[in-house]
Amino acid sequence: MVPFTDEIGMAIRLTIELAALTTIILLVLGTPLAWWLARSKARWKEVIAAIVALPIVLPPTVLGFYLLVALGPDGLGGVLSAFGGARTLAFTFEGLVIGSVIYSLPFVVQPIRNAFEAMGERPMEVAATLRASPMEAFWRVAIPLARPGFLTGAVLGFAHTVGEFGVVLMIGGNIPGETKVLSVAIYDFVETLRWREANILAAGMVVFAFLVILAMMLLERRMRQVAP
Repeated sequence: MVPFTDEIGMAIRLTIELAALTTIILLVLGTPLAWWLARSKARWKEVIAAIVALPIVLPPTVLGFYLLVALGPDGLGGVLSAFGGARTLAFTFEGLVIGSVIYSLPFVVQPIRNAFEAMGERPMEVAATLRASPMEAFWRVAIPLARPGFLTGAVLGFAHTVGEFGVVLMIGGNIPGETKVLSVAIYDFVETLRWREANILAAGMVVFAFLVILAMMLLERRMRQVAP
């Protein structure tokens, strides 16, 4: 039996904090983006959609490399240092958040966009005939109807952030208490031949992944049952 060490507990806590904060930010930023992608008639909107979806197919090390450059002294870090901020966001928790938001963006935006598209034009037209403003119709009609998409996006965004490795290793490194999340901790344990610790964390990730998949299947089943 492997003792629950402070090192493991710290990695778990940091991972949960990163995933929770990333999911909240993605829901805030992803909702208007998903709404625009679902409702816009612009011909170039699919170009934006393709850019949003890039992390799905882009190797994590490639994305991590460019984020490392962008967050370093010659990028955003340099801009912040001019205003008295940190000279680099690389190898910091804040840098991990930025990278995680970009990396998990499509997993939140796409389900919400699909939900907005599935509801069609009719609900918003009815709301307009009842003299609801576009903003009122969005909050009182569109958001409740798209709730399954929000639930799916939140679950996928959280789970994807928990499981990411390549991006967080590239821009965060392996700093205990700062950037050493679960996936990096497993890698570190394997490198140092601490197989028992690596096994307990890996097994926990397998259980977590199973529960996420099960939750998604139950959610989809529930959505089919309540669909008109």
